[in-house]
Amino acid sequence: MRRSVLLLCALFIASTSITFAATTPKKHMVVLGAAKKVAYSRAGDPSGALAGEDSLKVRALIVDGVVKEWTTGDAHDVTDRSFVVRRALRLNDTLPGDKLGQWAWQRGPWMLVDRETGRITALKLPDYDPGVSQVNWFRDYAAYCGLTSSGKSLFAVVAQVAKGKPMLAKKLANFDAANHADPVCGPAEWQRDPMRVTFHPAGKDASAFEIAPGSAVLVEDADADGAGSDQP
Repeated sequence: MRRSVLLLCALFIASTSITFAATTPKKHMVVLGAAKKVAYSRAGDPSGALAGEDSLKVRALIVDGVVKEWTTGDAHDVTDRSFVVRRALRLNDTLPGDKLGQWAWQRGPWMLVDRETGRITALKLPDYDPGVSQVNWFRDYAAYCGLTSSGKSLFAVVAQVAKGKPMLAKKLANFDAANHADPVCGPAEWQRDPMRVTFHPAGKDASAFEIAPGSAVLVEDADADGAGSDQP
């Protein structure tokens, strides 16, 4: 009888341990690697290259010891567990008939990274253009000069992470793709109280807008697996 009770207790403990292990979210290790310079030119990235730029600093985004993406520029903490960072793309620049493969680095779109789950989410910022938009972050808000789909109008845009529509979209000026300043806009400036953002389009007076702050709409999942990879 005593052996039966002990056996039942052991089975119960083992079953409880297995259930607990199955329901406990896996902890992920998310880090940005050391910065390194890669060859870069306006020919390789005509929309995003800056005047005189001949190299680009990139860092690997590593999840659980595996390189998932390559990034460039500074990261911005949105919450205590999520951050945004700009992706760096390595595109195949080989023409048909080329004997040797050629690759070109480009600045890519922004990504949201969850440190707890390892999830990587591509952000679709309204009217974002790699060659025009210099994003300046505050909380979960992105402020930048955007370009309409027609390519003829420059807009002041404030977008909130996880919202499809911009909080602010105001026309700043007409845009001429063949003849424009470089850069098109300086970085936007944020003010906390009252919440205000100021835009600096080249050749135009600064434009300031007050923003009605809202609750963060970012939902951070309890558990998920990391996704995406971009090998150098």
